Amino acid sequence: MAKAIAASFLVLMLGFPTVFGVDYDVGDSNGWTSGVDYTTWVSGKTFNVGDNLVFKYDSSHEVDEVNESGYSSCSSSNLIKNHNDGNSKIALSATGNRYFICPRAGHCAGGMKLQINVVAANSTTPPTTPSTPSSPPSESGTPSTTNSTSPPSKPNGAVGVSGSIGLLAAASAVVLGFMG
Repeated sequence: MAKAIAASFLVLMLGFPTVFGVDYDVGDSNGWTSGVDYTTWVSGKTFNVGDNLVFKYDSSHEVDEVNESGYSSCSSSNLIKNHNDGNSKIALSATGNRYFICPRAGHCAGGMKLQINVVAANSTTPPTTPSTPSSPPSESGTPSTTNSTSPPSKPNGAVGVSGSIGLLAAASAVVLGFMG
């Protein structure tokens, strides 16, 4: 009987997918530092509820979550939360715009600011990007190109659970049928 119960739980666990969020390393391998174009980094990404932002930075930087006004003016006067541990993982638990700046003198004005739009999982809403550039144009001499269409969303690794209830019910019926 114990083997049948164990088999039942195994079948149920296989039939019921788990939802995983994605950890986004802000700035990718550059991390949270001066000289990174965070507007470009955001473009093409879709941030879903359940995902996380991971800010990696040295002791010369911090991360302040601020409101839209604080983002626009590079001010932490209406601070939502300060992070200063060098490796800050911020859960995206609700939909809407989120704003982050480095509060150190001159860093935000120099481009260390990030705006993201968090959408519900499985949403088709395209990502938004800041209306103001977050860093000066590249000095590499490479001409910039403008794409008039939105880039396709990159897969985010999240697994949906809609439709899983039917699968769960079917698996339960099969297991209970074997148990007699």
